[in-house]
Amino acid sequence: MKIKDVEVICLRIPEMQESCEWGDDAIIVKVHTDAGITGIGESDTSPLAAKALIEAPESNLYCSGLKRLLIGENPLEIQKLWDKMYWGTNYVGRRGAGIHALSAIDIALWDIASQYYQVPLHVLLGGKYRDKIRAYGTFIPADTPEENKVIARNLKNEGFTSLKFGGGILGDNPDTDEAIVRAVREEVGEDFELEIDIATKWKTYGNAVSMFKRLEKYNLNWIEEPILSDDHRGYAKLSGISSAKISGGEALTTRYEFSDFLERAEPDIVQPDITRCGGISEMRKIYDMAQMKGTKLVPHGFSTGILLAATVQFLAATEYGDLMEYSQSTSPLFTDLVKNRIPFENGYVTVPDCIGLGVELDEEIIEKYRMN
Repeated sequence: MKIKDVEVICLRIPEMQESCEWGDDAIIVKVHTDAGITGIGESDTSPLAAKALIEAPESNLYCSGLKRLLIGENPLEIQKLWDKMYWGTNYVGRRGAGIHALSAIDIALWDIASQYYQVPLHVLLGGKYRDKIRAYGTFIPADTPEENKVIARNLKNEGFTSLKFGGGILGDNPDTDEAIVRAVREEVGEDFELEIDIATKWKTYGNAVSMFKRLEKYNLNWIEEPILSDDHRGYAKLSGISSAKISGGEALTTRYEFSDFLERAEPDIVQPDITRCGGISEMRKIYDMAQMKGTKLVPHGFSTGILLAATVQFLAATEYGDLMEYSQSTSPLFTDLVKNRIPFENGYVTVPDCIGLGVELDEEIIEKYRMN
């Protein structure tokens, strides 16, 4: 079996010149083989940037588009192809969008392997540790405390036992931050598991430490990305200053960045995104490093049902992968792109014993939102 084509599909809800919120654009990769098996992957990144990195011609031996490195190769040689892509994009890859593009392809290769061997992905990854995974719901907060109370109430009534909110206006104003956190805490109750994601808007250790202390009374489970993950010293100083754990790492790629982050930043929770960090192959290495450091791994995931399917299969095959993110995005790219999106039920998602990722894409949604 050989790879005969790498197809790239870029999707976007708003017009090109308009602002774009999390979850409103996407890049899908389809890896086609001469055996009739097609693997699907995605990356939560800038779609057109990743597309260029996949389709670019060679500039030199260290600067190649990913597609030309894969044509004619055996898709079952996943680690070998990961290494080939990493080496062959040394000048333009290695971190950031280059690894994001590689991640989408890696996920598609695992999808192919599962279909070829006719066993679930979690079997290929070592075996299923659990039949269901507890999921926390993530929503982008509304502008007023009262609106966020309604959102939190509805999600709790749907069966969520843990909620996180971030993005939007959170992190823009200390008084607003506290008002929203207070409102949601009052709504869900004192013992309900609650997290916030600041998306690095607190910017500095000095500002973040004051907010950690200010929000201490609201009994937050964790505070995510309070500052840039580049600030290892700031992270290390924040760790342990309050009952809220500190988490981060969604913007990091490869075992190399995560090794430094785990060693120097000392987060309580590390949050690689399977569609950005290097795909399933690299996620496995990052998980092992986190375990060796005694750090909990809870993957980031706020994109389409493709990401959701890949994350579920990965976590099912890890001994301690017992918590995952479940987007509450209202974007059609989350709600409708994958017809058979894995559902949330009574606090959990069930691990499907499907062959491959098992996703069925809605071609009408693809055509409606495809970037031309």
